Amino acid sequence: MFALKILSSLPLSVLYVFSDILYLLARYVIRYRKKVIDENLLYAFPEKTSAERKQIRNKFYRNFTDAFFAETIKMLTISEKELRERFQVVNQELVDKPVKDGTSALMMAGHVFNWEMAILGVALNTKVTAETVYLKLNNGFFNQLMLEIRTHFGGIMTEKSAFRRSMITMRNTPRIVHLAADQRPPVSDGRYTREFMNRPALFFEGGEVLSKKMNLPVFYGQMTKLKRGHYRFEFTELARPPYEDLAAHSVTVEFAKRLEKNIRMQPDLYLWSHKRWKL
Repeated sequence: MFALKILSSLPLSVLYVFSDILYLLARYVIRYRKKVIDENLLYAFPEKTSAERKQIRNKFYRNFTDAFFAETIKMLTISEKELRERFQVVNQELVDKPVKDGTSALMMAGHVFNWEMAILGVALNTKVTAETVYLKLNNGFFNQLMLEIRTHFGGIMTEKSAFRRSMITMRNTPRIVHLAADQRPPVSDGRYTREFMNRPALFFEGGEVLSKKMNLPVFYGQMTKLKRGHYRFEFTELARPPYEDLAAHSVTVEFAKRLEKNIRMQPDLYLWSHKRWKL
């Protein structure tokens, strides 16, 4: 961990040099998950030419290595001043208000680069408690590393299984709960299937169940990349109680629509290497 902190202390411009090398390796040598990426892009953008999809893939490799190496490493020691300069959070007060008024609020977002920076950005900008539900990594070292990065500015990280037990405190301890709601759920979880980027995909229903069972407002976080290393994360209201007259899966459906719009706006920012559509 000490060596990583020394590396993290380097300017991001220097870390991007290493990222450039990794980009070349991922694109030309390893050809990281090229088959999966190309298949996902073909289904998602059948209207685009092969050359246009290839351009998205190559930009994805650039964003992937920047986010997973340079920017993630930098977040281990990044200063408050630099993070504020690089990551704009818009409408944080919309999500904070329900918590200040005495009820928890759900924040739903997808795997759009750089979602890890969003965890820090929200923790830094919010005036209330922010909790992120995460899936534990199999590798103990990297799991601990990501926990240290994600809690750099005081955000609370709760492993998914522990969150199920802690849900009962949400009424007595209002907070923002951040859900990355586009991961492919395992067979053991409640799942919902709907069209997403032109083919069926499975969705977690955690946000759906929580919001309707506990009458919680839901907000969507839209990611925009402004330039290399600079992002904008904007909150908009996704759903609010009462939910009695809404159709089943209404929160999940609206989340999927917002996320798809977000992806189509800047398609190279999405995690196309993920086997998202494997049913």
